[in-house]
Amino acid sequence: MPRSRVERSCDLGNNNVVKNLLVDETRTRELVARAILENGPATAGELASKLEITPAGVRRHLDALVDEGVLQAREPHQRSLSLRGRGRPAKVFVMTDSGREKFEHSYDDLALMAIRFMSAKVDSSMVEGFAKYRSLDLERRAQSAVAGKSDRVSALAKFLSNDGYAASVHKQGIGQELCQHHCPIAHVASEFPQMCEAETEAFARVLGTHVQRLATIADGDGVCTTFVPNPHRLNDKKSKETTKNATRKARTR
Repeated sequence: MPRSRVERSCDLGNNNVVKNLLVDETRTRELVARAILENGPATAGELASKLEITPAGVRRHLDALVDEGVLQAREPHQRSLSLRGRGRPAKVFVMTDSGREKFEHSYDDLALMAIRFMSAKVDSSMVEGFAKYRSLDLERRAQSAVAGKSDRVSALAKFLSNDGYAASVHKQGIGQELCQHHCPIAHVASEFPQMCEAETEAFARVLGTHVQRLATIADGDGVCTTFVPNPHRLNDKKSKETTKNATRKARTR
């Protein structure tokens, strides 16, 4: 028997409902992934609280993202275990290299190929020249962003976030750590570390103080981390020891 128009209309309505649910699921899953990309490693409970999603819903999305290779589940650091006390430790979810590839990048294959050509066929010093040229452009724009700001490190982090680096700042001993949770040029920098070196030098000039790069995404670390000591403690023995401890901590992320 042929189906009525009402029955066919119901089928269409059901299809639309399913499509809308799938769209909502995709958007929520992207929010979960982006929260880790922009804020660093997190547990399911932390994400549920931040995004106002049920813990069960967050875990479902996290499991799917792990299966897709976007995220990786890791055991928490020993310090986190001691803070939690008894009970089963919550796993920490971090962004993988392939996961970062799914988000925006400010480079393309042609740019990478051009740098390889400069390095292999023209003159290797041109790579350093290009890295310096890029860092000077970053410095020029960042200087305008931090001018007149009392907290130049936070102002720099905000500028970097607007540039696609998902940056944040937190206190670390007698200084601050500038963290970049995303690197738009990670693939280029992994092959040409001169890019990271020139960028670090630009940070130092923008902030008007010595800084130390502790970790980079390009080098396989979870976050690009730059230690910025308080200006009045630059030559302090304790400052140097804190920097060493921060380096060890950054390498475990």
